[in-house]
Amino acid sequence: MRQITKLTNFVITEENRKKIKKFLQEKSRRRRIQKALKLNKSQLTDIYNICLKHVSPVTLPLALISQVQRSGGTLLSQLFDGHPEVHAHPYELKIGYPKKYYWPQIDLNADPEKWFLLLFEDVILEHVKSGYSKFKRDEITYPFLFLPSLQYKIFTRHLESLTEICLRDIFDAYMTSYFNAWLNNTNSLNDNKKYVIAFTARLSVSSENMKAFFRIYPEGKLISLVRDPKNWFPSASRHRPKRYSDLEKGINQWLESTRASIRNKEKYGEQVCIIRFEDLITKTESVMRYLSDFLGIEFNDIMLRPTFNRSPIRANTSFELEKEKIVVSTLYRYKTLNPEDLDIIQTMTAKDYELVLDKSVQFNT
Repeated sequence: MRQITKLTNFVITEENRKKIKKFLQEKSRRRRIQKALKLNKSQLTDIYNICLKHVSPVTLPLALISQVQRSGGTLLSQLFDGHPEVHAHPYELKIGYPKKYYWPQIDLNADPEKWFLLLFEDVILEHVKSGYSKFKRDEITYPFLFLPSLQYKIFTRHLESLTEICLRDIFDAYMTSYFNAWLNNTNSLNDNKKYVIAFTARLSVSSENMKAFFRIYPEGKLISLVRDPKNWFPSASRHRPKRYSDLEKGINQWLESTRASIRNKEKYGEQVCIIRFEDLITKTESVMRYLSDFLGIEFNDIMLRPTFNRSPIRANTSFELEKEKIVVSTLYRYKTLNPEDLDIIQTMTAKDYELVLDKSVQFNT
């Protein structure tokens, strides 16, 4: 200790020592710091106001990922996370009403508060309080700093800046408010973005939903995944036993989604692409390079690993949790089924599965 003191005496002159002592004892400065160290509303107000001053509009088309649950939609959305040319919604987009898989019906004669209440995603409140996690069994959470009050203010201000309001403006206002109110979003709000990318299960099943979607986003894109029904059913029935425990009822939901994917591809052509889940797992780079071209964005290595806010994240699996990587064992869920169930699935799905594979993007081995 004496050696340190002697060294300090050698480096700091007596005159400078007096200046430092005076600086540290300055009352007004000390009061300002002590006041700032105490949690108070003025700090939040300062953050709030500076965010309002630097809002970046998000008026991009939506690239929607949608099909029946347990088909890889979560994984695909996580592979887009962090890409510098997209705004990737971090969870499942739940703006639908009365359920997430109904495209929201907006009354242009209503006021902005009602529009916002209709679109607001309640899950945000849980993530703000407890942290982000993709599924309840995951003990790992990630900080999700988000101000709903700021989101509402940005939403209304965006609309107030317009002389006339159409349906697209309301959705643009919502996306602008969402991504600007997400304070710790590591993906910068720059002008290089091409799309907002979001996943919503089953939204694409309804033809009316798709009409509304492409009416609002005429330049929008739809990406649908199709999973081998023999692997899909074990995952679905384990994830939601009450909904999928009955084999025939469960497979009928797979059929409904698969037939919708075929219909959407035939109706909307180049704006729709169908990807095999198995290709996403085993040919990830080829699939993501294809989707980069599909969306007109540059391929980026970040697209090869699922992340949340650029942090590696574990798979949303119904089976034993695995590390932060693409889970190859999803290709072998059929081994949990008995031969009789496998025969039933084969009989019910063979024709439609062949048709949807014919409409799917083909990747070389």
